[in-house]
Amino acid sequence: MPSKLQPQPSSELPLGRQLFDMTWPMLFGVLSLMSFQLVDSAFIGQLGVLPLAAQGFTLPMQMVIIGLQVGLGIATTSLISRVLGSGDYQRAKQLGGLVVITGAASVLLICLSIWFARGGVLQLLSAPEDVYSVIDGYWPVWLASSWCGAMLYFAYSLCRANGNTMLPGIMMVVTSLLNMALDPLFIFTFDMGLVGAAWATVVAFTVGMIAVYPKVIQRHWLSFDWKGLDIWASVKELVNIMAPAMLSQLLPPVSSMLATKLVAGFGAATVAAWALGSRLEFFSIVIILALTMSMPPMVGRWLGKGELDKIKSLVSLAVKFVLVWQLVIAVLLFISISPLTSLLTSEAEVGHILALHLTWVPLSLGPLGICMLMVSVCNALTMPMRALVISALRLFVCFLPLLWIGANYGGVEGLFLGAMLGNLMAGAVAWGCYQRGMRAVEAKFAVRC
Repeated sequence: MPSKLQPQPSSELPLGRQLFDMTWPMLFGVLSLMSFQLVDSAFIGQLGVLPLAAQGFTLPMQMVIIGLQVGLGIATTSLISRVLGSGDYQRAKQLGGLVVITGAASVLLICLSIWFARGGVLQLLSAPEDVYSVIDGYWPVWLASSWCGAMLYFAYSLCRANGNTMLPGIMMVVTSLLNMALDPLFIFTFDMGLVGAAWATVVAFTVGMIAVYPKVIQRHWLSFDWKGLDIWASVKELVNIMAPAMLSQLLPPVSSMLATKLVAGFGAATVAAWALGSRLEFFSIVIILALTMSMPPMVGRWLGKGELDKIKSLVSLAVKFVLVWQLVIAVLLFISISPLTSLLTSEAEVGHILALHLTWVPLSLGPLGICMLMVSVCNALTMPMRALVISALRLFVCFLPLLWIGANYGGVEGLFLGAMLGNLMAGAVAWGCYQRGMRAVEAKFAVRC
């Protein structure tokens, strides 16, 4: 059945159309996930201080699990798309099964470790004693939901690696809507409180797995028959990409904590404005987040075929689009400063500081997007260490130092100017790192030829 084994790329379509077809399902999927998390937080916020505190102490552990699953997801997309590009469809299918088993075992081990080490973890985070009982009831179900979410994410990664973003895009919307619908039922109707929110997520993700995995198996994207596959060599190949990618995912939370500590020096109003502005930024770059998911399968496929010119054209097209798109977003945000600040806060001081944020920082979201894209592309080009270096340079050489300089020499407005200049510099550095990496890839292929 070669027609089922072999993916059906639309290579005859214009490059822009291929990128659009791969990206728009991810766009709606990412938006739905963001919406579900926002609604989830809103429901939990009605339960009181202790549930909110328990969720706050859960967040660092959640970042560890997400870092692992995203790292393995990046490795999956990079490796399998490249193998497909070389025409080895049987190995691609076997790697799919290996990814699912490796991911299931790894995330389960992390979840069990978090549970049995919860006392020490909470002490390290300086959690008050009255939170411990809430955590004891919440974490078993939350850890189960995290495992289910990771398993669903691995299925999405297999879909993307095989050039299909429609199925994961649709299912991200479906599971998010289901979660939002189940939240009030489990939290309030069944009177389960915070634990009910976790159960709603378990049910939603389980439904997602039941829907997605049969389709993945039906389309021959995974197999547990590993005859002829060098399992240890394949696992090593996955880990070589996964480890730097996972570390790269853990850098932004560290940077965010350091930035928040710096911002806190200006008082509660500045922290509130920074948080509101950051949330608006996240929605502003949603198209970039979608591109970071849709581009790697295309890059990996062409890398496997040795079609480097297509990769360079794709990256150039995406960069130009991101710069123009984010400039338009920046102009729209600037025009909307007055209604946005009025809508988001009733505090005059917070509104004034938020207006400064929206004046300067959005101008740099295009270069920030380039940095994010280059990390994604370098992972797909099997250069995970270069991707990690780009992430580290962006946060700890460009963003945080200029944020500190701006805050110390320009006050609150200098803070936002520093953030803008940091993002601008990060975009330039990332582009330079990608260009050097691409020349290295071209030289490697020239030697093979």
